[in-house]
Amino acid sequence: MIQVRRAISLDAAPMARLLNAIIEKGGTTALTKTVSGDDIANMMAEQPDRSAWTVALDDQEDVVGFQWIAPHPKLPPEACDIATFVQIGRTGLGIGSKLFAASSQAAKDLGYIWINATIRADNTGGLTYYQSRGFRDWHFEENVTLDSGLVVDRVSKRYDI
Repeated sequence: MIQVRRAISLDAAPMARLLNAIIEKGGTTALTKTVSGDDIANMMAEQPDRSAWTVALDDQEDVVGFQWIAPHPKLPPEACDIATFVQIGRTGLGIGSKLFAASSQAAKDLGYIWINATIRADNTGGLTYYQSRGFRDWHFEENVTLDSGLVVDRVSKRYDI
């Protein structure tokens, strides 16, 4: 049984391990440099009145996914950005659905009107995930160079709360 709750600083290290496994596998996230638990904790501490971090826990209370919403400098103040990460091998099991239910409510509670998700165009799983939640395409970027030097296209999708 998957449970979701607000992330706390003690979740930062397991969140970093989950994210680093995804980064090291490659192919889905625009993030290309591994992160530490301190990096995640610092990100969680940024703009706490305008962001929300949610973790998904399995029966052993291990972090199997997490999601955050936060303001983004390229978005208007009524919009927040979202990022979703689910443990490799655990996708398609409803973890993302539970995370999004919590994050969309948090976005509404924080006064946002819409949520932006920017996904690599070659990340079919991510595109499908956001599309299945009602996100619709609103912006497309070609030839974006990631920190690793890899060049990708990106699709931005919008969800109206």
